[in-house]
Amino acid sequence: MAGNSIGKEFIVTSFGESHGKVVGVVVDGCPAGLPLSEADFQEELDRRIPAERKIVSARIEKDNVKILSGVFNGFATGAPIAVMVENKETNSNDYEAIKDLPRPGHSDYPARIKYGGFNDYRGGGRFSGRITVALILAGVIAKKLLNRYNVDVLAYTIAIGNIKSTKKFTAEEIRKNRSQASTRCPDLSCAERMEEAIIAAKAAGDSVGGVVECIALNMPVGVGEPLFDALDADLAKAVFAIPAVKGVEFGAGFRAAELMGSQNNDAFLVEGGKVVTATENAGGVLGGLSNGMPIELRVAIKPTPSIAKEQRTVNLSAMENASITVKGRHDPCVVPKAVPAIEAVVAITLADHMIRSGVIPKVLKAH
Repeated sequence: MAGNSIGKEFIVTSFGESHGKVVGVVVDGCPAGLPLSEADFQEELDRRIPAERKIVSARIEKDNVKILSGVFNGFATGAPIAVMVENKETNSNDYEAIKDLPRPGHSDYPARIKYGGFNDYRGGGRFSGRITVALILAGVIAKKLLNRYNVDVLAYTIAIGNIKSTKKFTAEEIRKNRSQASTRCPDLSCAERMEEAIIAAKAAGDSVGGVVECIALNMPVGVGEPLFDALDADLAKAVFAIPAVKGVEFGAGFRAAELMGSQNNDAFLVEGGKVVTATENAGGVLGGLSNGMPIELRVAIKPTPSIAKEQRTVNLSAMENASITVKGRHDPCVVPKAVPAIEAVVAITLADHMIRSGVIPKVLKAH
């Protein structure tokens, strides 16, 4: 079975390549009755590209959304929803010249072997960050579902290279501040230094990575399907589907290995008639189930592998050592673009699990 679909009840199937005609998604299992329009998708895609052009690729797609099926009279019908955008700002000439020279850090070599050389190598083809557009499209639907149940998913940058913000933000601060920063960091003083680091890396012909944090607020208790469909396991799998992701941790994460049990355990308390925890080292998940506290995860994003510096590689046709300088339009840092993609896949996973748990019905009542 090919690996282009995810989910059990809210099933997302991605299609398209970086330099193909379109990228898009089919969402099967969206409850009937969800209000949906092309404007919903457009708003989310428009915030994908940071306003500061110095820190992003020169390839800026207009990304005009088209709903092909599954929506009638402004509502999801219960049938599969197909949504797509066209690829128009493509320039494949640079890739023709290096098709036998696998780019370090990219999937070029293993993809060529796996598919016998028939893979679309232009711009990374199916393995490009461009395919995250499809995830964002599905995430729009998922977030609209979650919002009906007061579940809010928010992602934001907390580190670019070795510049890190240690502040804790309220949901209001995240919403207000991240859109003001091209790096998508709510800590605006830190965001400015992050931007400078990205520009410096670009000037040096290099790139830089970072860390994105994502929280999900107001999750009901008991959502998840242990053992192999544990909520945190499925969230991690979905996040790792995003190109450039190299690590995921929940709550205290790797720091938990340094704590004593008495320090790591989150004590239970009753506040306002609700069971809460005094600390949040578990990141909102216990035993693969949501515990009612905010779900908190952090995602490590690697530096963009397409860089202007000369790198060592091989010539696969001649089977000899070679060198490569990657030309074309590339992001010196993909972290800002990863923020909405991470938010999307977290929302997709939570929507799927909430439908599976019966929290979200398959036919929605009118609001």
